[in-house]
Amino acid sequence: MLSQELVDSLFPSELPAPGHWARRYPPRELPSGAEVTRFAPSPTGWLHIGGVFTASVDQDIAHHSGGVYLVRIEDTDQSRFDPEAASQFEAAFDYFGIGPDEGGETGGYGPYAQSERGQIYLTYVRELMRQGKAYPCFETKEQGEARVARQRATGALPGYYGEWAIWRDAGEEEVRERLAVGAPYVVRFRSPGAGGRRVSFTDEIRGEITQDDNRNDVVILKSSDQPLRLPTYHFAHAVDDHLMRVTLVIRGEEWLSSVPLHHQLFDALGFPRIPYAHVAPLMKQDGGSRRKLSKRRDPEASVGYYIEQGIPVEAVQYYLRGLANGRLAEMPLPEALATPLRLSEFGVAGPLLDLVKLDDICADFVSTLPGAEILDRVLPWADGYDPDLASVLRAERDLALRALAVEREGTDNPRKDLRRWAEFRPVYGFFFPEIFEPVTDPADPRFGGLDPDMVRVIGSGFADGYKPLDPGPAWFEQVRELSARLGFAPSNKEYRKNPDAYPGSIADVSQVIRVLLTGSRRSPDLGQVCAAIGESEVLRRARALS
Repeated sequence: MLSQELVDSLFPSELPAPGHWARRYPPRELPSGAEVTRFAPSPTGWLHIGGVFTASVDQDIAHHSGGVYLVRIEDTDQSRFDPEAASQFEAAFDYFGIGPDEGGETGGYGPYAQSERGQIYLTYVRELMRQGKAYPCFETKEQGEARVARQRATGALPGYYGEWAIWRDAGEEEVRERLAVGAPYVVRFRSPGAGGRRVSFTDEIRGEITQDDNRNDVVILKSSDQPLRLPTYHFAHAVDDHLMRVTLVIRGEEWLSSVPLHHQLFDALGFPRIPYAHVAPLMKQDGGSRRKLSKRRDPEASVGYYIEQGIPVEAVQYYLRGLANGRLAEMPLPEALATPLRLSEFGVAGPLLDLVKLDDICADFVSTLPGAEILDRVLPWADGYDPDLASVLRAERDLALRALAVEREGTDNPRKDLRRWAEFRPVYGFFFPEIFEPVTDPADPRFGGLDPDMVRVIGSGFADGYKPLDPGPAWFEQVRELSARLGFAPSNKEYRKNPDAYPGSIADVSQVIRVLLTGSRRSPDLGQVCAAIGESEVLRRARALS
């Protein structure tokens, strides 16, 4: 064990004692049973949708218990720092409604970025070294690589432990010699674990778990030759969770194997252990197998995808909550969003994220919204991702509302063809003269191969006889009359009986008019479309054929 004089010489002389930080971050005054949860993302780009999933759980459990939900940025790995991450996090938190009660500049337990908490960590590293629970390690990169190679060659378990931990019991004189020549060093935790020892703990989702105890002397403070002296995640999270008075840690199952180490660190620091709940990762069906959803391979893994596509946040929240607790998927959306989550109902197998299912939920949700609300949601999205559309919608708000009313208002079965705001242009764009491109070629394949001359006749005939009647049977009579006048069969059935007697059926005439007015072979009710776009626009489109 090194002398306190030597240990203290490795740290700033003005470094506070642990008691200073304990007073600076006192226990919170919260009601009994209130949970303090934290979401702790790393600033390496857009959040994974699994992060939103976990953060939503953190927020839900804290708020329903009368507690506090905080966000802490875990940026001790400066090599992976993305300078745009802060703005991306803010956009994600805002979009999904998972902004914290504490975080950034808000809250009395900050700073909430680990890179700004360096002095706090140094206090506790020094304390562990004073107690002989941590030590400086001067192993070089080359020595570490050689150690790993020998372990592989001999079949030894990997890691820095036992006989492989050559600096664990180094004498003070040897340490002073290395320091005197300026050799860089890391600080390692002196693990109390031993090979073959098993430990048990209770996970708030998975129940009792038994694992091998940690035997590795892991690095807790990074190399002394770095300009910003920061700890590793393992050490930093233990200090921060204690001082921020977190009562429940909800995190991904990839950290499950680290629990024995984390418990050792809490014990060594003299902190009470905090309950853990390890959430299974979101999965994707890939052929005949399931795999983890990956930001490298799957666009929908990134939160940016949902924002850029304008996927309604309530639908995503509802879907994720149903993945967390299956009973919520059976409830109406408003009820499911208001009902508390239960950790006891989480599964231990990763739930499958199915975009087809999510799209169905989105379509159902959007179909319940009034047209004005849809427009007010589309506009902010369009400002960022389709400015031309935003300009059109602001200039033609009344037309947009008429378009959104088609087959949506006054019906028990409203249209469900709009699922995300990025689809507004392809689904509703044809209503707007500034966006719609008239069909000018009578041989366009959308006319289904009908003789071009007949297509011209249908277009001009419809325009010449057009009457802007209310949608319904009376409006469609003008299509029926035009069809009969041009010799088309009154139905497909009649046409199939004697195809040589007719140029086609009334369905072909309707199809030509539909393509001329909407640019598509499939569209909402034509009568309602005509009423929405107005007589002059109907005539312009019907007469556009060259």
